[in-house]
Amino acid sequence: MHLIAGLGNPGAKYAANRHNAGFMALDAIAAHWSLGPWRKRFQGEMCEGAVETASGMARVLLLKPQTYYNEAGRSVAEAMRFFRLEAGDLTVFHDELDLAPGKFRLKRGGGHAGNNGLRSIMSQIPGDFRRGRIGIGHPGDKSQVTAWVLSDVPKADRDWFDALTDAIARSTPLLLEAGGDDAFQTRVTHLAPAPDGA
Repeated sequence: MHLIAGLGNPGAKYAANRHNAGFMALDAIAAHWSLGPWRKRFQGEMCEGAVETASGMARVLLLKPQTYYNEAGRSVAEAMRFFRLEAGDLTVFHDELDLAPGKFRLKRGGGHAGNNGLRSIMSQIPGDFRRGRIGIGHPGDKSQVTAWVLSDVPKADRDWFDALTDAIARSTPLLLEAGGDDAFQTRVTHLAPAPDGA
C-alpha cells in the first residue's frame, strides 16, 4: 500500500492557489484512475483505490490534509499510524519555490528547505519519504513569498500546470513500482516538458 499526500489549504478560497499544487496533483490522480469517493478521514480528505502497474494492481491512498498547509504532519501521521505504513510508503506532492515554473523533480529524503508543510511532516514521520516538487518559481523578493504562494496559478500558466498534473497522474504506476523513482520523473518531464525559459 502506498500513501500519496498533497500539500495545500482547505476551502474554495485557496483552491487555485500556487500553494495548493499538491492538492491539484492528487485531484488529477484521482480523476485519471477513477479513485474515490473522497471522504473525511484523518483530519483530511481521503480517497483510495487500485492502480494497474507492470507488477499488478497496487492499492493507493490519496490524502489532502485539511489542517492547513503548515500543520499537514498531523493528518499524514494519523493516516500512516492507522495503516501501519513507514516513510518509504509515503510520497508528498507540493509546490516548490526553488524550481522554475513547470519544472518537476522527485526527491527522496533531504531537508525541508523552509517549507513548513514538509517540516510538519518530518517532525511526525521518521525516515526518508519521497517529495514530488512542482516548480512554481520565486517572486524574487523574500517579502513577496506569502502573497506569491497564496495567489492563484495565473491563466498564462494554466496550460503547463494542467499538463504537468496530468503527466503526474498518467505516470502514477511507475511511482508505485519498487525502484521506479527515476522512471517516474523521466516520464513526467517527457510528457510535460517545462515551458521555454524555465
